[in-house]
Amino acid sequence: MSDLFEYGRREEIAKQTPLAVRIRPRTLEEFVGQEEIVGPGRLLRRAIEADQLSSIILWGPPGSGKTSLANVIANTTRSHFTGISAVLAGVKELRQLIAEAKNRRSMYGQRTILLIDEIHHFNKAQQDALLPHVEDGTIILIGITTENPYFEVISPLVSRSRVFQLKPLSDEAVEIILRSALADGERGYGTLPVEVDEEALAHLIRVAGGDARVALNALELAVETTPPHEDGVILVDIDVAQDSIQRRALLYDKDGDAHYDTISAFIKSLRGSDPDAALYWLAKMIYAGESPEFIARRMIIFASEDIGNADPQALVVATSAAQALEWVGLPEAQYNLAQAAIYLATAPKSNSTGAYFKALADVEEEGKTEVPDHLKDSHRDKKALGHGEGYKYPHSYPGHYVKQQYLPDELQGKRYYEPSEQGYEREIKKRLEKWRKEG
Repeated sequence: MSDLFEYGRREEIAKQTPLAVRIRPRTLEEFVGQEEIVGPGRLLRRAIEADQLSSIILWGPPGSGKTSLANVIANTTRSHFTGISAVLAGVKELRQLIAEAKNRRSMYGQRTILLIDEIHHFNKAQQDALLPHVEDGTIILIGITTENPYFEVISPLVSRSRVFQLKPLSDEAVEIILRSALADGERGYGTLPVEVDEEALAHLIRVAGGDARVALNALELAVETTPPHEDGVILVDIDVAQDSIQRRALLYDKDGDAHYDTISAFIKSLRGSDPDAALYWLAKMIYAGESPEFIARRMIIFASEDIGNADPQALVVATSAAQALEWVGLPEAQYNLAQAAIYLATAPKSNSTGAYFKALADVEEEGKTEVPDHLKDSHRDKKALGHGEGYKYPHSYPGHYVKQQYLPDELQGKRYYEPSEQGYEREIKKRLEKWRKEG
């Protein structure tokens, strides 16, 4: 009787477990996304399949599959698997686990895999306590973190572990996970008359922003709180989806007109020196789930195409924002993208770098042009052919400048670059005019 009661309690607890936990993959075949690290033939996949895992650190944003991947390892390894949270555990608990691992290894020859969730919350002393036991193989560490381990985990521990960086899941991967949860009769909603219309599903996917947990939590809330219709069907439409994920749907198709029109409005606002409009279109794209990497790439291009040397710092700011996005991720990187957008919008503008394409047109038209002899490499053929003969070394002249021919004979006198009067380029123009007059 007691066994039947306990079984019933386990069934009840399982039903009360959040969908995102219930639906976690049990095998590599069920794992979705992150093909770069667990796809067929990849190192981590081979190590898991062969049960020859060494210490690893899984680094990535929330909902990217770090805990799910650890769950797969737990289900497939013959090693003893145990886990703790760095937020809750202290040195005492850590020492006890290490003592148990030593005993298990000496008595049964069994390895211990220790999962430490949010390992970046361990202080230096706690991380130092782990180090010798990771080094001698007493424990195989799986560290899980949303923070850059090269900054948040001590160097000796990082050097003894292999770091795998997980990326936000693609929309396609999130869709597969949601559809799997709807179809799974054992752990999902496969036995319930649930219908999710395509617009609602697309909204959940888009707003989740690559976070499977957010998407699954929203789906669970939608299904569990929506009363069935008269025919018994639980219908999740766009209104229910919006309420469940607390975000309104925007008219924004990342592969359609809204994608191109909105990025166009953003770039034109930057070019038009309107920081308010630039921030609005940036916010709309981020809110709608546009790829932040795409936005960062467009700002890097803009910095050279529309600002150039009117403010050389613009390219530095744009590339720094892209790097910050890679290191920090959303939502915090919204500050970095916004800072870059404001800087680019308020910087002096010049499109003079487009001079390159005039030069490219001449390259295409002229075909083969000969490098003047005095500009040729003098290290190989100076004696035999006179290459480099007559070259004037600018640093040997006043002002580190001397007039001489640099273009091919056919293009002598051709000018491509005409600096504007904007920002720093005004200084470049003065310098260049002085040099050109000296000719």
